[in-house]
Amino acid sequence: MLSYAKRENKILFVSVGYSTCHWCHVMAQEAFSDEEVARYLNRHFVSIKVDREQRSDIDHYLMSFLVASQGQGGWPLNCFLTSDLKPIYALTYAPAISHHGMLGFHTILTKIKEFYDTQAHTLKAFVPPDIKQEETSEEDIIDAIGEGFDSAYGGFGQAQKFPPHCTLLFMLYYFEVTHDDRLKNMIQKTLDVMYLGGLHDHLQGGFFRYCIEKKWAIPHFEKMLYDQAMLLWAYSLAFKVFKKLEYRIVAEKLLACLRETFQTGDLFCSGYDADTDHREGATYLWSDEELRTVLTEIEYARLADVYDISQSGNFENKNHLIKKKNMFLKDIDAKLLKIRKRRRQPFVDRKIITSWNCLAGIGLVHAYRYLGDTTAFEEAEALLFELLDQHFVEGQLAHSSIDGQLQKQEFLQDYAGILLLLSYLHEETKKYENHLHQFYEKLEVFRKEGAWIEALNPDFIAIRAEAYDHPVPSSRSLAELALIRTEVLLGKSFTSGKFTSALASDFLNIAVILSNGLFHIIKTPARISWADIPINVIQVQGKKLEDCYRGTCKPFP
Repeated sequence: MLSYAKRENKILFVSVGYSTCHWCHVMAQEAFSDEEVARYLNRHFVSIKVDREQRSDIDHYLMSFLVASQGQGGWPLNCFLTSDLKPIYALTYAPAISHHGMLGFHTILTKIKEFYDTQAHTLKAFVPPDIKQEETSEEDIIDAIGEGFDSAYGGFGQAQKFPPHCTLLFMLYYFEVTHDDRLKNMIQKTLDVMYLGGLHDHLQGGFFRYCIEKKWAIPHFEKMLYDQAMLLWAYSLAFKVFKKLEYRIVAEKLLACLRETFQTGDLFCSGYDADTDHREGATYLWSDEELRTVLTEIEYARLADVYDISQSGNFENKNHLIKKKNMFLKDIDAKLLKIRKRRRQPFVDRKIITSWNCLAGIGLVHAYRYLGDTTAFEEAEALLFELLDQHFVEGQLAHSSIDGQLQKQEFLQDYAGILLLLSYLHEETKKYENHLHQFYEKLEVFRKEGAWIEALNPDFIAIRAEAYDHPVPSSRSLAELALIRTEVLLGKSFTSGKFTSALASDFLNIAVILSNGLFHIIKTPARISWADIPINVIQVQGKKLEDCYRGTCKPFP
């Protein structure tokens, strides 16, 4: 493709998106489907479509350029480059024709072509900036998180609200160390508003990707595997720590959502589109008239008592179910879900992504530990076996597959994810030591000159690994936690770390908690029930009971 673009003196047009991206679909329907735009693109450009979930290295490189040149990013990520990969210009969504102060895509294309013809010689190679992570002390870490906390509505930030998976996990583990009331308030307020508000699919369980405003009311209706995986982990931990029955119920509904809607054999598909028949959220919305028709008068009264229902609705004249009371209506919810299942359903992204499945496996392990769901542990092991059987071929771990067709590129996130999952499964069974050694050694191949790189792919330049833990753990943070857990389990030495970049690197900060001796490393001849020990524990094989914590070992309990 690059040699063709160079030979024909054409500009590369690379559009990065993903199959469940609403605005990616909108731009495809408007701009890319416009005949005049298509003709101009085909005449002067080489057009390449990239799935960001499959090529995180390309996405990271182009997103770095977009943010550096425009100040912010998003998807669709549209970038123009020379045939030797020098970026010219990047943007997100654009309509086909100029309107409301926005340049139309055809106009943009003509301006890019004019610039390329006259000034291409002025372009320089782009090197993504090395974002320095600021160190912070153990004493300041909670203050730093608290500064970003929305005390009125929970979560972090004042605009769109994403579930802060990594920050929640860090706060839960660190709460076990400090029992700080500020942490408890931030954790519970955020967990509560997420499961009561519009982020939560109250009927089927599971969570949408994010809410479009700070009150957690109206979501962007896509559902992603990684959200379900990370929130299953978080709510399972929260139930163990705070003993709130609601957290157990939410975690159990997450399990049901994974099993009913995401599970494909022993693995899990990637996500569900926000749109149904090009209408956002159509599957999930209810008119007041429909609710009155399908429910009895008593059922409707009970529903309206718990959920915020109105004739005018809260989204496009219909009702997205949001709770105003902390109650569960099991029978009515089940009745409405049965009706909802008969509707047209959103598009399913059937891709099997290795790293996301590893996160799902880790979520299942935590559901086993703290909800007592033994089936969840069996599912986690079956997931591992299937990944190793289907995605680990001739010593290489494929990033994804669809209908059995492998994407045979190697990414740090996948090797880190599978090593982290192995560490949790080995902790329970003590039977994966050879696998731990194997993937521990493979992970080190991704470290170049003291820094992690994102991928080992010869078809693109080497990119320094992502370090931003939102919404999923960065590949660097996954690697660091996987390494240190493996070192503890295998009895290897490890070095302590420094807390860094609160909110931006909180999954990495979990590894710091462990490396600084703030996890109990319990040596035991037989596994202890997780109900009897804190969540910040690693159990390792030992001849006698001993608890090592903060650098001191003593008999357990």
